[in-house]
Amino acid sequence: MKDTRALGKWFSPGIGLKRWVALLIAGLIALASGIAFTILDLQAAGSALPLPYHPLLALALVIGGTACFTAAFLGYSNTILAPYRAPHSGSVIEQVYSYSRRQKGIRVVAIGGGTGLPATLRALKPYTSNITAVVTVADDGGSSGRLRRELGVLPPGDLRNNIAALADDESLMTQLFQHRFESGNLGGHAFGNLFITALASVTGSLESALIETGRVLNIQGQVFPATLEDVDLVADVRLAGKRVTISGESRITAAGGVIEALRLRPPHVEAYAGSVQAILNADIVVLGPGSLYTSILPNLLVEGIHEALRATPALKVYVCNIATQPGETEGFTVAEHIVALESALGRGVLQGVLANSSYPVENAGANTRYVMPAPPDHEVTQRYQIWYTDLVDEARPWRHDPHKLAAALLRPEGAGREFAAVKERDTISTDSISSSVV
Repeated sequence: MKDTRALGKWFSPGIGLKRWVALLIAGLIALASGIAFTILDLQAAGSALPLPYHPLLALALVIGGTACFTAAFLGYSNTILAPYRAPHSGSVIEQVYSYSRRQKGIRVVAIGGGTGLPATLRALKPYTSNITAVVTVADDGGSSGRLRRELGVLPPGDLRNNIAALADDESLMTQLFQHRFESGNLGGHAFGNLFITALASVTGSLESALIETGRVLNIQGQVFPATLEDVDLVADVRLAGKRVTISGESRITAAGGVIEALRLRPPHVEAYAGSVQAILNADIVVLGPGSLYTSILPNLLVEGIHEALRATPALKVYVCNIATQPGETEGFTVAEHIVALESALGRGVLQGVLANSSYPVENAGANTRYVMPAPPDHEVTQRYQIWYTDLVDEARPWRHDPHKLAAALLRPEGAGREFAAVKERDTISTDSISSSVV
C-alpha cells in the first residue's frame, strides 16, 4: 500500500513530470517511426516498387522525434533534480560537468590555519573536490579561546574559517556560519563556533561534528584537525635582551619579541589519523599561507604530521605570506620564512616556494610591511625553486588573491610544471587548468 501511494505521487497534479513523460513518449514514437519509414524507403529504393513513404516525412519524424526526446529529457532531469540543486548554481549539465571535473581533480592537502589558509582553499576548490585542510588546534584567543576555557573543547575558530572557505561563498548558510554576535553574552562569538561546539556535544566527538558540518554546508573537500588532543603553544621569546618562555598562542604574538624556539605542550601528541592519511595520499601539499609561528609551524610539531610530510611522494610547496606580522615575522624576507620551516621540517622536504612579487601602495595602509624576496646570495636559493609572481588582493594587498594563487599553483610554468613531472595521472591536466584560470 505504501509503495502504491508513493508511485501515485509521481503522477499527482502540479508536480510537473507528466508533461515531460508524455513528450518523451511522443518523441520516441516519432523517432522510431521516422527510422522505420527510412528503412522501408531504403528497401523499396532497391526494387521497382514505388517508395511507400516520402523521404521528407521520414526526415521530419527523425528530427522532430529527436528534438522532443531531448527537450523532454532535459525538462524531466531539471524537474527531478530541482529540489537538490543549490541556488544560482547554473544548469544541470553545467553542474554535472563541474562536479565530474572536480571529482577527478588532483588530491590536495593544505596545511595551516587562521585567515591565510582559506585563500588556498578558495583558490583550488573550483578545480578539485579532493581537498583536505589540516588545521591547527592551538588557538587560545577570541571566541575559540573562550569556548575552550569554558567548555573544555578544542578551539573551533580555525576549523570554522576553513569549512566556510570550502563552502559556497554566496550561500546564506555560509554567511550565517560566519556571523559574529556583537553584544550580550554571545558578544564576540561566531555562530559557526557555537554550531560546531554544540554538534560535537550532540554527536559525541569533534570528528563527527566536522563531518556533519561539512554536509550541512555542502563543502568541496574536508577539514581535519592536526590532532584531537588538547595542546598549547609554547615559545621561547627574546624580549629586551632576555629569553623568556611564553605559553599560549595569543600571548606569544602579543609579547612583541623575537621568537627563538617553538614547541607544543604536551610535547608528544598524536596526529589525527585522517590528516596523516590525506598527506600520504596527496598529489600536492601546500603549506600556508598563514601566520608562520602560530598557524603553520604548530601543525608541523605534531608527531605524525612531520613524519607524513617527509614520507609522502607528493609535491610540497610553501606559499609565503605577502606581509610580515608583528610579534612573529617582523623584518623577515622570504629566506627567513624558509629557514623557520626548515627548523621544523628539516632540509630537502619542500620542493618549492611560492612568493609574492608585487608591492602596491594603494589600499595597503600605513602598517603593511611586505615580505621582500630572499637575497640572491642566500643559501636557501640554492636549495629550493622559488617562484615569484603577483599574488596580492588589490583591495587588501596584505592578503592573497585566490584567483592569482590558483593560477600560480596550477599553471605549467609554475608549481604545476613540477607537479606534472612528479605525477602523471588521469586527472585535471595542468594545461586545462591553466586555460581556465586566466
